[in-house]
Amino acid sequence: RDMVIRLKKELIITSFKTIDGRGASVHITDGPCIKIHYATNIIIHGINIHDCKPGSGGMIRDGPRHTGWWIPSDGDAVAIFGGSHVWIDHCSLSNCDDGLIDAIHGSTAITISNNHMTHHDKVMLLGHSDSYTQDKNMQVTIAFNHFGEGLVQRMPRCRHGYFHVVNND
Repeated sequence: RDMVIRLKKELIITSFKTIDGRGASVHITDGPCIKIHYATNIIIHGINIHDCKPGSGGMIRDGPRHTGWWIPSDGDAVAIFGGSHVWIDHCSLSNCDDGLIDAIHGSTAITISNNHMTHHDKVMLLGHSDSYTQDKNMQVTIAFNHFGEGLVQRMPRCRHGYFHVVNND
């Protein structure tokens, strides 16, 4: 079933989850988008993520027994913070306030494949900063993506780690 999802707060994905848009036109748009925070074994497949905006922080529940303060989001389409074993496949990403895909703070075992990215400035950031050496074990594969029209920089921006960037156009 086709749908447009407008989030008021970030969608925080916990471990062992799949977001699967196959067979439907699924859009996440016009608000905060997706955050993977110290989670593992995540698949995001076949969704359109665009026009993401910064979101406010506040108290959140990120598990059955844990609540805590959440900082405001910065407008990434998909933000991976300390995540591992993440696969982003066959998605369309465009026109967000910050990055389309950012993987930082020790994230690893990430595959970004078969995606279509357009109309954006800071496309993909892999590694928090030049001085954040904890990202040295990051392993990311970027394969078969289409970097389309209207992109400016970071296709991808890689810091500290091992990166396989193959067969993209």
